[in-house]
Amino acid sequence: MTDERGAGRPGRILTALLCALTAAGLYGCSGPGPSEPSPTPTPTPATTVPAPTPTPATTVPAPTPTPAATAPAPNGRSPFTGLPARPAPVLAVKLDNVPAARPHTGLGAADLVYVEQVEGGVTRLLAVYSSRLPELTGPVRSARESDIALLADFGRPVLAYSGAQSALNPLLRAAPLDLVTETTTPRAFLRSPDRSAPHDLYLRPARALAAVPATQDARDIGFRFGPAPAGGRPVETSTVRYPAARYAFTWSAADRAWRVAMDGREARATDTGPLTPETVVVQRVAVRPSRFHDRLGSVSPYSETIGSGTALVLRDGRAYEARWSRPSAASGTTFTTPSGAPLPFAPGQTWIVLAPRT
Repeated sequence: MTDERGAGRPGRILTALLCALTAAGLYGCSGPGPSEPSPTPTPTPATTVPAPTPTPATTVPAPTPTPAATAPAPNGRSPFTGLPARPAPVLAVKLDNVPAARPHTGLGAADLVYVEQVEGGVTRLLAVYSSRLPELTGPVRSARESDIALLADFGRPVLAYSGAQSALNPLLRAAPLDLVTETTTPRAFLRSPDRSAPHDLYLRPARALAAVPATQDARDIGFRFGPAPAGGRPVETSTVRYPAARYAFTWSAADRAWRVAMDGREARATDTGPLTPETVVVQRVAVRPSRFHDRLGSVSPYSETIGSGTALVLRDGRAYEARWSRPSAASGTTFTTPSGAPLPFAPGQTWIVLAPRT
């Protein structure tokens, strides 16, 4: 990993991650019962993690084929990026995104990044990996009810997260998800001495996938990739606002991608530098209160990703008005032009910003 000394705590970017699995207080989740559980790890001797190889992400080797509800995308291309890729399982990781959790690690290797609103009007990220796996990703945080419906598009993915409030746990266990937490799979996680709890938990993606005995390969979730359609309007910067968070996506002709800024600061990954998705989808959704709340009594928002609505698709320096449709939890999400034609994304990483409809 590259030492990005300009971001985060000066001069310290996870070069000495400890395997001591310190139980830390987790933000954000408690219902009427106990708060989000802190895992109780088995103490192990502290060790220094060797410096990783310069390659920030590794290609996932072809796994043993397993039956899937829907066939993988044809033509040897990833259904999430439109780029050449071998069939591989899907790992979704819930990431912290308050300023103290930045810069992230491993985010540049994600195929897809979802932005979701949580308590207090801030956001968290859901990074989806399949084509490539970084050595580490994080900081990892807790799951929300919205994740269950959102991930139903993917068949039965692996979900790695730090925990959840007790009332939500039965719903997570009943969902078509293979769950990986610090409690169930301690060897897949690390605690960083460079971050304070609860922003110090990191995942080893390869170990997380290895802990699941049978996984499903990535499958078509409705996205289409190809040349830019006619129309659209030139855009230099597009901004999305949440009650307590702000995202700006600025077109970089040199990168042929969008530079991401969060709350007015450039977003970077510790291992790959600036975050530069090729496509950004501002998916306008209804955000309603859920039946869950955090330990301070703030109600957890629920982002509705089943149904239909409008969207703004940013690609190649242009903005395209679109419509999104997802009739059921098991169906994919399609994006079309106002006339109903499929609206293709630019091949590469895509960010899907679940923006409040209002």
